[in-house]
Amino acid sequence: MPTVEFMGKTFNVDEDGFIDSYNNYCPEWVQYVKAQEGIDELTDEHKKLVDVLRDYYEKNGIAPMVRVLSKVTGFKLKHIYELFPSGPGKGACKMAGLPKPTGCV
Repeated sequence: MPTVEFMGKTFNVDEDGFIDSYNNYCPEWVQYVKAQEGIDELTDEHKKLVDVLRDYYEKNGIAPMVRVLSKVTGFKLKHIYELFPSGPGKGACKMAGLPKPTGCV
C-alpha cells in the first residue's frame, strides 16, 4: 500500500489516494487533502460538509448519495463542486477520511 508523508505524519493510502482507515483521520489529513484539492482556505462550509459526511458514515457505514448530502447540508450540487472541485465523491469523501465510494455519491 502506498504511503504519503505530510506535516510529520505518514498515511497509508489506496491507489486513488484515499486514507486506509476511517480511524486514521486527523487534522493533518485534512490539511493534506486541502493541498491536494487546491483549496486555498477551509471555510465553515467545507467543515460542515466534512462533518455531515463523517456523521452519516458513522451511522450508516457508507457515504450518502449526493441528493441526501445536498438536502442535509442545504448546499446545491453546484456549490458542493465549488467547495470541492473534484466533487463530493472524490474530494469531500477523501477529506472526510471515508473509503472511496463505490457508487454514485
